[in-house]
Amino acid sequence: MSKIARVVIFALGVILIALGIAQGEPFEIMRKAVTICLECIGIG
Repeated sequence: MSKIARVVIFALGVILIALGIAQGEPFEIMRKAVTICLECIGIG
């Protein structure tokens, strides 16, 4: 793979991660994980 392709793919990954963080996705994923865990032990 050429160096330019690697840089473009890396930059695209960084941009997409930043967009996900800006939209609050980590908090949504954490909320879903907590809900699943609470359901597994019978509290939720």
